[in-house]
Amino acid sequence: MDIKKDAAKLILEDQQVTLPIITDSMGDKAIDITSLRKQTGYITYDPGYANTGSAMSEICYVDGEQGILRYRGYDIEDLVEHCEFVEVAHLLIKGELPNVQERLLYSEMLNRHSLLHIDMRNFFRDYPQDAHPMSILAAMVASLSAFYPELADADPQANIDLTVTRLLSKMRTIAAFTYRQMNGLDFVNPSYKFSYCENFLNMMFSTSVNAYVPPPLHVRALNILLILHADHEQNCSTSAVRLVGSSDANLYASVAAGCCALWGTKHGGANQAVMQMLLKIHNEGLTVEQVVEMAKDKENGFRLAGFGHRIYKTYDPRAKIAKELCQKVIGNTELDPLLQIALDLEQVALSDPYFIERNLYPNVDFYTGIIFHAMGIPESMFTVLFALGRLPGWIAHWLEWADDPYQKIARPRQVYTGLAKRKVVPLADRV
Repeated sequence: MDIKKDAAKLILEDQQVTLPIITDSMGDKAIDITSLRKQTGYITYDPGYANTGSAMSEICYVDGEQGILRYRGYDIEDLVEHCEFVEVAHLLIKGELPNVQERLLYSEMLNRHSLLHIDMRNFFRDYPQDAHPMSILAAMVASLSAFYPELADADPQANIDLTVTRLLSKMRTIAAFTYRQMNGLDFVNPSYKFSYCENFLNMMFSTSVNAYVPPPLHVRALNILLILHADHEQNCSTSAVRLVGSSDANLYASVAAGCCALWGTKHGGANQAVMQMLLKIHNEGLTVEQVVEMAKDKENGFRLAGFGHRIYKTYDPRAKIAKELCQKVIGNTELDPLLQIALDLEQVALSDPYFIERNLYPNVDFYTGIIFHAMGIPESMFTVLFALGRLPGWIAHWLEWADDPYQKIARPRQVYTGLAKRKVVPLADRV
């Protein structure tokens, strides 16, 4: 990465401080404040880190004003059109798209390491059937380190390749087994006959009394959805992975932390919130005009799920792809009522000055839940699918942090707002 440095001057009372200005490979600028506290005693205050660059990264680029998303230089639209998820995972983790030989080798490794230890399989049966799938996913990912510990004497790079491949493959199996446990079904092992996404759908839906064959349209849809979710710069869950990894925690523990961060309704759980909103509109017979007015009313606790994004100030490029995909999966013969509500809601909202002035456009979560629903995947599994897609990005960021020459444990500062100092009153004298 070609980083050019200029300088900025900061004036604090009678002190002038020179701070480097970093210009990145896309021409964006950042003020390097790593020496600010040492030079001045000051820190910066930035709730939610909206203006703080926590890392230098080569993995993903987002331009929220222009609606651009790229993985290692490739536009998301280009990757969706020409690649499968396994190829994009290779790109994010290895840095380049695989050639034919590398693609075959990668698929072979993923297949070879897709089975779970028999004792791990038994763990699933101890979870209540109504347990949230994300709680199971996070726990089982953390447990992988107990059953597949790192090989201390092995070649470091070979060990990393093995650990990464295990995680990519076994997390898919864990996700499918979680669904089976929820529904009281026997587990279906992965098969060498299927591709990555075919295997997942087969492990989810195949039984001894049906002749299930993964529908090609659903396989293609799953590939696209996983690619759309594969990375997104320093989002909450990715930052959690890097934060935990900075303590020298292993990959499994760091990814388990990412799963927990993703679980929240403001992050990976947002597509589930969209589905619940659409169902509410449908079941209560609300009009989209009523819903839009409810969203605009500050006194009303209703929130329009799936609109607006922390980064994008225009239409989320992933949402455009998801919208088109949603219409293909559902088909044109009889429009799904939830999709019709979503389309009408988008049309009304995007013509309303309230939403236009606030840059409230549909985000990736607005249509993905409808696609999962059409594929027969229950709402409680939506965030699990998000995690499966985001996994290559998490792994890539963990590896990037591990190679970062800065190599300091992440430790944000704070602006203290508590009492300055107090004395302890003996227990007998406390009022």
